[in-house]
Amino acid sequence: MVDAAIQSGTADRECMFEAFARRLPAGRRYGIVAGTGRLLELIAKFRFETSELTWLAENTIVRTRTLDYLSDYAFSGNAWGYQEGDAYFPGSPLLLVESTFAEGVILETLILSVLNYDISVASAAARMVSVSLGRPIAEMGSRRTNEHSAVAAARAAFIAGFASTSNLEAGRQWGLPTMGTAAHSFILLHDSEEEAFQAQVDAFGSATTLLVDTYDIPAGIALAVKTAGPELGSIRIDSGDLPTVVAAARAQLDALGAVNTKITVTSDLDEFAIAALSASPVDAFGVGTSVVTGSGEPAAGLVYKLVAHKGHGDDWISVAKTSTAKLSIGGRKSALRRLDAGGTAQEEIILLGEGPDAEAQRDSPSGLERALLVPLITNGTVDERYLGSAGTLRARAHNASVMQELPIEAFRLGRGEAVIPTTYR
Repeated sequence: MVDAAIQSGTADRECMFEAFARRLPAGRRYGIVAGTGRLLELIAKFRFETSELTWLAENTIVRTRTLDYLSDYAFSGNAWGYQEGDAYFPGSPLLLVESTFAEGVILETLILSVLNYDISVASAAARMVSVSLGRPIAEMGSRRTNEHSAVAAARAAFIAGFASTSNLEAGRQWGLPTMGTAAHSFILLHDSEEEAFQAQVDAFGSATTLLVDTYDIPAGIALAVKTAGPELGSIRIDSGDLPTVVAAARAQLDALGAVNTKITVTSDLDEFAIAALSASPVDAFGVGTSVVTGSGEPAAGLVYKLVAHKGHGDDWISVAKTSTAKLSIGGRKSALRRLDAGGTAQEEIILLGEGPDAEAQRDSPSGLERALLVPLITNGTVDERYLGSAGTLRARAHNASVMQELPIEAFRLGRGEAVIPTTYR
């Protein structure tokens, strides 16, 4: 497309691209924006190296004029978006990119690959957090996705309220709290379960978490308390009928005097399994496969469409796709969320014909509407507030605030429509 647009003279036409979802994943009532901080860093560093340009030339992918253009590529346009951690609904303009056609279209795959994955993880994680009743959840899914997605998933889950991750690279790169426990292989390495427990206690002290279900859970619990004493920090249970097993484990720990020893459960948990344990004496959860695969929705379904471009003058022309079942709404947009007097979200309002830099984005006339779009990139310069570990913490705090806005119906796990309507004005 860039090559053909350069040839036709349209590559430099000013355009507005928009990333949005036509619908939420089946049965979901809201989604959570994530990946913005990662994406901004990637866009800032997006360049074509000599080896890549050489490959394009040797394989005659594009013409010489396009190679010259790509050799100097650096995004110099503007971008606005929903703040990372915010909720979104069908039609929400999550990211608006204003640039030349060539600059904006070449970022399409990067934008969608980051946002589709991170949003799917964060949206699943938010559902799990909402039914955990305040009990901490650790992200433990690195072995269930690729090595790069593992780091991204840990960050997205943390933004949506997970307490920690077992992925140390995510801790190093994004400043996330990390945690870990021993695996069954550590137990099986030793000649006895007692020797394994003793080795772990000798290394990490009695506050460690001992895995007690390698052989027999009651026997493992008894041995764990014998080895670490009643000051044992936690036990982890990774198998069995969890509601029954956890209740028995709590009773056994209390009888052994380990009344402050916590119980962490893992074992293929998802939001439904966590909800089923709401009445059980579980202190913490560890979630792997389900969170890094979006709990059955591994992509958020976002698309990236051209919605406006300038004509021969400075006027913007609205353009839109009208295909059956793939309709898009053209035009530059701004977005507000209408709240009731108690601060509960009632409606997503998309203002057509007003660009994201319109005055309506800054102040609500009634005080009951919250502007949703914030500047992310201005003339090629990324807003550093959204980058790195500080940006990640900012997104997490924003998510915690936004979740308080959602109607109580948003947290039902049963299938349903978006919890608030999207209205175009």
